[in-house]
Amino acid sequence: MLVLGFPDYDRQASALAKALNAPYRLIELHRFPDGESQLRLPPALPGQVVLCRSLDRPNGKLVELLLAAGCARQLGASQLILVAPYLCYMRQDKAFRTGEAISQQIVGNFLAGLFDTLVTVDPHLHRVHSLAEAVPVRRAVAASAAPAMGAFLATRTGHPLLVGPDAESEQWVRTVAERASLDYVIAHKTRRGDRQVEIRLPEHDYTGTDVVLVDDVLSTGQTLASTARALRESGARQVDVLVTHALIASDALDTLRSAGVSEIWSSDSIPHPSNVLDLAPLLASALE
Repeated sequence: MLVLGFPDYDRQASALAKALNAPYRLIELHRFPDGESQLRLPPALPGQVVLCRSLDRPNGKLVELLLAAGCARQLGASQLILVAPYLCYMRQDKAFRTGEAISQQIVGNFLAGLFDTLVTVDPHLHRVHSLAEAVPVRRAVAASAAPAMGAFLATRTGHPLLVGPDAESEQWVRTVAERASLDYVIAHKTRRGDRQVEIRLPEHDYTGTDVVLVDDVLSTGQTLASTARALRESGARQVDVLVTHALIASDALDTLRSAGVSEIWSSDSIPHPSNVLDLAPLLASALE
């Protein structure tokens, strides 16, 4: 097995290779002034090749995966494995208006045409209940960072209350709470638009409590900020955030800070200063 990484995900890909005790090479990537990409892979490849790259800000990356996978096949790879800790275009799984592209199906089929195996972490699946339905590769593995998140919280002092901002977050919050032996509650969310949500907290005495908000994705920060604001207004002493994927739009950190959030922690599925969880052991275990 050979692990290939891209420059934007070099540290994480090389850590995965080390965890697998496999050789590692960095793909040479050049972008021309017209926006096209040129890739160069090692000239001789083994039969089994792992491409490791997270698919945040995905549009250009998908084209480069197409080039890398096609080139790897030409150079002798018979089994291609994609390790994409963050998997893009999973949210739209139906057409809400006539003519809308169902991006999950289209991108899922695109990736399935390139790779034999897919490994990802905490994919955002809603109406589709398994990763294989969304990306019909021969083997689809959806690992979860929740146990590692629980282990991280277990090493910290204090006994915070875990809060999930909506029903979808409960699957992660419950596992994190069980691993860290912590209590949790789940809020109710009503979405009014891409950047407008309403949060209703469940009945609980929040006065003087330390709270950790747990979710899979931090993007605009609006959902977590609304939840943090409601917790602060209900008397919470401190509110921190722990997520798997730190997508983090340009103004998200300011939005969270203004809502009273103190600490922000994430896995290294997407490189960001908030990264505290190394996913390489989890990903290596999923591959093995």
